Amino acid sequence: QVQLVESGGGSVQPGGSLRLSCAASGSPSSWGNMAWYRQAPEKQRELVAAITSGGLTDYADSVVGRFTISRDNAKNTAYLQMDSLKPEDTAVYFCAASRRRYTSARLRASNYDYWGQGTQVIVSS
Repeated sequence: QVQLVESGGGSVQPGGSLRLSCAASGSPSSWGNMAWYRQAPEKQRELVAAITSGGLTDYADSVVGRFTISRDNAKNTAYLQMDSLKPEDTAVYFCAASRRRYTSARLRASNYDYWGQGTQVIVSS
């Protein structure tokens, strides 16, 4: 059974850092694109960052220069390093993965086949 399990969420003060992890297990043995989305209360889910299997990345304008997405293909794990966190980054963060390897990092949410359950990030003083 395919599973995406996020970890690393929590509470942090503004200006702080967190590192999220997303471990993919089950078939397929290797994954295509991976991404992080987030959803704040009463807001729509939005793309935060995405990465192809080859390492090409894409970021939301609001996180450029503060967040870094990476992946370890051998471990089928994606990471989101979040620095200089702001209160507006508060949200539930979801990991997504596709079976197919797309050449572009910028995909629609519908291109992702699997989603994690989410991990809460709270940025507050």
